[in-house]
Amino acid sequence: DMLSIDAINAMNAEKPLFTAGPARLVYGNVAALRPCFGRGDQAFLDSYANVLGMISDIAGQSKTVAMQGSGTSAIEVMIANFLYGNVLVVDSGYYAQRLHSIASIRARRDQFIQNIDVVDWQSMDDVSGRYDWVLAVYTETAEATLVSITALANLTQRVGAKLALDSTASIGLETGHGVADVTAFSSCKGLFGLTGAGFISYSCEVPNEVEDMISALSTYANKKTTGPYHAILSLEPVLRQHSDHREAVVTNKRVFCERFAEHLMYPPDQQPLLCTALNVTLRSTDPRAVLYAPRQTKAASITCHIGEVHLGRAATGAIVDILDVG
Repeated sequence: DMLSIDAINAMNAEKPLFTAGPARLVYGNVAALRPCFGRGDQAFLDSYANVLGMISDIAGQSKTVAMQGSGTSAIEVMIANFLYGNVLVVDSGYYAQRLHSIASIRARRDQFIQNIDVVDWQSMDDVSGRYDWVLAVYTETAEATLVSITALANLTQRVGAKLALDSTASIGLETGHGVADVTAFSSCKGLFGLTGAGFISYSCEVPNEVEDMISALSTYANKKTTGPYHAILSLEPVLRQHSDHREAVVTNKRVFCERFAEHLMYPPDQQPLLCTALNVTLRSTDPRAVLYAPRQTKAASITCHIGEVHLGRAATGAIVDILDVG
């Protein structure tokens, strides 16, 4: 009974979520779970290959490696294994500044990175010089802003660099990830899976030889540790119907922006699909609702739009009805 679609939808109805991820439970998330192991279990290995193949297609990359952990875990491994020389960080807010911090620590530790410069995301056109890597966040959740992927591609080409992308809040939702050379993200936002898996998708060589096992990409590529087995299984049926679930986010975003049009902080071309920033606070008429509290933001409130993904194309944005100006 607990695995029926009606039962899962009833659980979802008990807790309206306006947070950045994980999304509501999709029936397939739960129904796909089964006993499994990462070696010698051919049924699981088939699912594993299917999921990583679908993720590579979504990311526009040729290879994907999975690991236990969050998007931040994957970002740590990405920076350690790929970045070197002169690095330019595009500062779009809290999560971009976290990239800078991680890169600075790795530079002191491994010395692959020799120099790090920072540019504001709205001043990318002013950058000159030569760099080996550009490091950026596509969707900055803390500010609910979208950094132009076209501008990032143009910047990267102009300075002769490769592009490393934090796609934690953009993967599966925004387009154009294929312009990156390597990108890192998690299972539980725009991929609509359960929490617990980090991914690195890439199309370039892995240049750095990292000594510590937990930071080496080869550890995960060669399955030297326990992988995110059940998070992988939770993704298989959902990714097969990913466009249907994504449509629920599109609907929710549209309905929300129409309702709070006079309070939007940013123009449409700077808004990500995942979330929206308002210049007013919001409250919910349902005490069970969980509103999003960013770690750091200039916005009065930020609302995320993955709270109806379990409904797929049947979503109407009705969840927005319980929100009002605080």
